[in-house]
Amino acid sequence: MSRSVRLVPAAAALLTLALTTTACGGGVGGVHGTPGGSGVRDPYFPKAGNGGYDVGHYDLTLDYTPAGRHLTGTAVITARATQDLSAFNLDLAGLDVDSVTVEGKQARFARAGQELTVRPHDDLSKGETFRTTVRYSGTPRTLADPDGSKEGWLPSADGALGLGEPVGSMAWFPGNHHPSDKATYDVRVTVPKGLQAVSNGELADQSTKGGRTTFHWHTAQPMASYLAMVAVGHYDIARSTGPHGLPILTAVEATQAKDTKDVLAKFPDIIHWEEINFGPYPFSSAGAIVAGPGAAGYALETQNRPVFPADQFDTDTLVHELAHQWYGNSVTPRSWQDMWLNEAFATYAEWLYWEDHGGKSAQQTFMDYYNGDNDAIWAYPPAKPSSAAHISDSPVYQRGAMVLQKIRQKVGDDAFYDIIQGWAAAHRYGNADTADFTAYVEKKAPGQDFSEIWKDWLYGDGKPAHP
Repeated sequence: MSRSVRLVPAAAALLTLALTTTACGGGVGGVHGTPGGSGVRDPYFPKAGNGGYDVGHYDLTLDYTPAGRHLTGTAVITARATQDLSAFNLDLAGLDVDSVTVEGKQARFARAGQELTVRPHDDLSKGETFRTTVRYSGTPRTLADPDGSKEGWLPSADGALGLGEPVGSMAWFPGNHHPSDKATYDVRVTVPKGLQAVSNGELADQSTKGGRTTFHWHTAQPMASYLAMVAVGHYDIARSTGPHGLPILTAVEATQAKDTKDVLAKFPDIIHWEEINFGPYPFSSAGAIVAGPGAAGYALETQNRPVFPADQFDTDTLVHELAHQWYGNSVTPRSWQDMWLNEAFATYAEWLYWEDHGGKSAQQTFMDYYNGDNDAIWAYPPAKPSSAAHISDSPVYQRGAMVLQKIRQKVGDDAFYDIIQGWAAAHRYGNADTADFTAYVEKKAPGQDFSEIWKDWLYGDGKPAHP
């Protein structure tokens, strides 16, 4: 991502009481479950996500009419119960829920804030795989972050962008919206004929009937819901190949094609350069969405193809968002406290790119920040953001990248590249936190003492005394 700030989710009202009076009614096979949690106690977004189950797959069917900004959706969510369940929650902000079924049987449901609480007809046993179908409709919301940035559903004159970091995806589909629960996706989007609808993964099918076109996108590799994306509008679609025949699909807002072609031409070479530095590209396709200027106010690393406003589509930002495919998308933070594991790596990728392409060395960039007058860099430690409103401020980006440069100084280039490539490989398609990372570094460089780096640069308050 290339912006500051993040959203504090809407507070959930007391909801459990509405269901617990019936929660222990006789279930199937003698199961007497308890409701799953209405959040996973993320230190910055405590109501994000839900307890009691793990999603394996989302099958989303969306129908959107830009003229009336009306969305009709069906979400089929396949999950596995991680405890005996009498009820469970899904995150959904706004929209009207028309019906909910669990395993084909009508389920009771209740709404409070962002919580959609579902009471299945039959209790669910721990380890059981179950399918929930939610039918919903309405005008999806644009959610406001504390600094005024927008996420969720961002309408435009001829379409919309559906973006999700950190919790905006709950504005357009119900789910377990926390990065710790990754899943595969099928997304079908129906729009008026003549518009394009682009999402993550690969285009599995496209058909037109009755003046409306349906685009079916399939994402085979696990994805956190905050990385899910839908772009609807007049886009010029181009297909090419990158290293090893990697399919690349770009969608550029029709009026921006001429102004973006020079940066887009660099795409295959940047992917190749990042593979040399970070290891094999982790997904089955790549690409980019270039929307109109100011479409979102920021670029975002949505999986397979990041989203860029046209006025922020430059080489630095492309390098940054593509690096996230390794760091953030494939290796995803366990909680939002670990945001620096996304942004420090992507920022450091920019430093490395210019080091290799006739610009400053990473060490020179490090010293520029250390000696500069931007005190905001030292506002808090990268691994301990001051609040949810600041998890995307400069300490997470630039000071986080400085942590990586300190590790490189300590171990030398050969060991450093072994570390960053090994980290991406060891946690491929999984989740990890800061403790996992520091342990991994220490394991890969036995005999080295990293205590000063961790104490002063990663967790320490204020500007370290020595660069």
